[in-house]
Amino acid sequence: MRSTASNNSPRGRKPRKSAPRRNASTNHLPLKFEITSDLSEGHKVQKQIIAGIKKMGFDKESTFAIKLALEEALVNAIRHGNKRDPKKKIHIEARVTPKRAEIIIEDEGPGFRRTDVPDPTAAENLCKCSGRGILLMENFMDEVRWSRGGRRVKMVKKNESGRNVKHET
Repeated sequence: MRSTASNNSPRGRKPRKSAPRRNASTNHLPLKFEITSDLSEGHKVQKQIIAGIKKMGFDKESTFAIKLALEEALVNAIRHGNKRDPKKKIHIEARVTPKRAEIIIEDEGPGFRRTDVPDPTAAENLCKCSGRGILLMENFMDEVRWSRGGRRVKMVKKNESGRNVKHET
């Protein structure tokens, strides 16, 4: 896993982790990662983003929704987009404020057309073991947009908690 601050790591050396930086003037938490097509790397990113979500005061329901959608998007990018190719990367960017979370995930695969994905609620697909990730993402998030030929997804969730969280500056 590589965060923004470690983009200059020489090849062959393990990238350094850097703490996410909070922009005090705009009260948001920007996070950027580049990971290999490895599910364990995806889980590490997910944990860091969810920690940021919690710090910004998102309620339990919104946190659950983001965690579920984020996991599905990362799994799709790794398994379906990059086909678990260790040479291909997943690029993740999250901007979290007390009012909303915006997460962008992009893989280096061939992409797909959203309209070609079968409806998992259709009778012929109900017993299939997979195919529900996009449905979950689109139903749990407030906004889901596909771009770059289906290689990139942008997901937005508004914080409905109404809680005001004070941050150190």
